[in-house]
Amino acid sequence: MQKDVDSIFFENTPRIQELARKCEENNAIERELYTQYEVKRGLRDLNGKGVLAGLTNISDVCAKKVVNGEEVPCEGNLYYRGYNIKDIVKGFLEAHHPGFEETAYLLLFGELPTQSELKDFQAMLAERRMLPPNFVRDIIMKAPSRDMMNNISRCILQLYSYDAKADDTTIPNVLRQCLNLISQFPMLMIYGYHAYNYRRGRDLYIYAPDPSLSTAENILMMLREDRQYTELEAKILDMALVLHMDHGGGNNSTFTTHVVTSSGTDTYSTIAAAMASLKGPKHGGANVKVTQMFDDMKNTLTDWEDEDQIRRYLEALLDKKAFDQKGLIYGMGHAIYSISDPRADIFKGFVQQLAKEKHREQEYALYEKVERLAPVIIGEKRKMYKGVNANVDFYSGLVYSMLNLPPALYTPIFAAARIVGWSAHRLEELKNVDKIIRPAYKPLAPHREYIKLDDR
Repeated sequence: MQKDVDSIFFENTPRIQELARKCEENNAIERELYTQYEVKRGLRDLNGKGVLAGLTNISDVCAKKVVNGEEVPCEGNLYYRGYNIKDIVKGFLEAHHPGFEETAYLLLFGELPTQSELKDFQAMLAERRMLPPNFVRDIIMKAPSRDMMNNISRCILQLYSYDAKADDTTIPNVLRQCLNLISQFPMLMIYGYHAYNYRRGRDLYIYAPDPSLSTAENILMMLREDRQYTELEAKILDMALVLHMDHGGGNNSTFTTHVVTSSGTDTYSTIAAAMASLKGPKHGGANVKVTQMFDDMKNTLTDWEDEDQIRRYLEALLDKKAFDQKGLIYGMGHAIYSISDPRADIFKGFVQQLAKEKHREQEYALYEKVERLAPVIIGEKRKMYKGVNANVDFYSGLVYSMLNLPPALYTPIFAAARIVGWSAHRLEELKNVDKIIRPAYKPLAPHREYIKLDDR
């Protein structure tokens, strides 16, 4: 009986495959029609410029400058509330204090905090690092998932049931909910990971967050059985959280946040929807793909320093003959940046420093070679409308690996940062827009006369 049930729910039976072919046949749209009707696929033109769908004060992604009246590519820059991300990172590094809380304050409230405001905000986040009574036992420990993004999303939706004002979309209430979720996210992530491992027979250890530690420090402390981490590890994870915190209003998960918020739904549903978007391998899940690609590369190459071997492997990737046969070099290229991704540039110097501490200089050198060779090979094999460069995912996977973070948490770490940006954009959407987002799709199917069942 159980086998019959499993075959119904979990197997792609011949009948399912037959119906799937019908789905593919009747859903196929000729590529030429997108050009004919001037539809911008992915809401972007051939140069990667997005369709203007809204206004935002929260962040800005700049990859072009105007020279003699024409737009030309330039070194990429990212701005949070008008401040260059490079200056923000330099500022908190020179001041020797964590950057996550300061930058979160900036994105949420639009201003850099004073010392007293920052101290108060840090205390506010610390006191909210708690889950409802028995939540770990009743929700997290029951039916843990092998996929942490799905697991965390389920927990976020469950928190709706514990909130007496869950559907109140006034700004003060939504701010309260967002601050709670920002603070609780690391615990949902780490406790969920430990619960899944426990179900697989490993030891279970659940540590309460320490109010005296930063968000990055708490993540490392709660994750590790011995609770130990180095100052460099905490500094680099903190920086990673800052660099991933927001990236303009048009990235997929943030746009999802705007779309779902515009429907008038609750905060928990909105953040869960953004989580679903970020999980995708074309978005937040890309850093996992980068590390998997490099694992395959390292197993394939006989000499990590042989650039001819590296070149042949990269060509095989593009020819769909290596790794996952998708024809992609993961971590290379970005929808907006064509010369450089400022987040990758900032990361790179600290990656080298961490590689030295972890005795992984040879692996870092391989990444550098791929970063240099890949754009050349892509340019030779593909028709390019703009430049190709390493994006933030290219190095973030290596960083997380050297921090001994499990691959299952790579994308959740991204989400632990980006939830701040989602919160800021949700608040901005609620304040400024009262229309539901509803773009147009051109129908192509011809109108047909209904045929009675007996006559088909």
